[in-house]
Amino acid sequence: MVRRLMERLRGLRKVAPRLLRPANVKADRAKISVAQLGHRFSNKVVALQDVNLNVRSGEFVCLLGPSGCGKSTLLYALAGHVTPTGGTVAIDGKAIQGPGPDRLLMFQEAALFPWLTVRGNITFALGARGVPRSERRERADIFIQRVRLEGFADSLPHELSGGMKMRASLARALAVDPTVLLMDEPFGALDAQTRVHMQEMLQAIWLRSGKTVVFVTHDVQEALMLGTRVVLMAPRPGRVVEDLEIHLPMPRSLEDPSLDAMARDIRHRLRAGEVSPLEAQHLEPVPRRTQTPSSLPRPSVMTGR
Repeated sequence: MVRRLMERLRGLRKVAPRLLRPANVKADRAKISVAQLGHRFSNKVVALQDVNLNVRSGEFVCLLGPSGCGKSTLLYALAGHVTPTGGTVAIDGKAIQGPGPDRLLMFQEAALFPWLTVRGNITFALGARGVPRSERRERADIFIQRVRLEGFADSLPHELSGGMKMRASLARALAVDPTVLLMDEPFGALDAQTRVHMQEMLQAIWLRSGKTVVFVTHDVQEALMLGTRVVLMAPRPGRVVEDLEIHLPMPRSLEDPSLDAMARDIRHRLRAGEVSPLEAQHLEPVPRRTQTPSSLPRPSVMTGR
């Protein structure tokens, strides 16, 4: 049994490189184009440096990396909430000058109006987008059903669980029909079981809608389950170290052993990318210490009576 397990693990190690391949998306074929993007905060901290990223229409791209690697800063630049100090960000060839109706940003918090019901939150957003009053209720109910909140349309946010609030927020985002959906760790505050349910729901909705999604996470398994691509980022300063396409059919399950093999590969790549190019130049190889047979430690011997 142990032998079969070891053979399976060796097989999975060979699978990971085949399922993770470098992405090569040209700017002229991209829905979203980020070129030589840099951003320095007023306190002189460099959040992003020379970031280049092209996203095709309909892709689900996950930005993955540790805290401080600039994932959220890049997402906010795409949303138009951050004006980068260098480089360009464009959608459909047009430079992003600020927030726009073609993009919607979802935060880690549901951000529902507490005095409005689930349906009221959605119809309010539809009204702000200019949807005729006669169409708002029907459209809201369609997306309430799509996120499986039937029976809670008239509930206030304080009457909902954390997962239900996020479902309501997702229904609101989808109802206004943005071209690009930007998600900043939307499931980060949920418990493990609810998080899996939300991941499965989002995957099903994306497969149905074909939206262009840019999704920020620090969870390797989440990125591999949801994404068509995973962009690995590293801090000091924030930069892209690898851009990989995930060649695994959808829908996916967290129980798929291929995800475990890829996750180990991704974690290895992230650790390798944590050293900045500047630091790498100053690293000296550690000399190998040779030991003579007489200097080697003697193995311990266990004796029994």
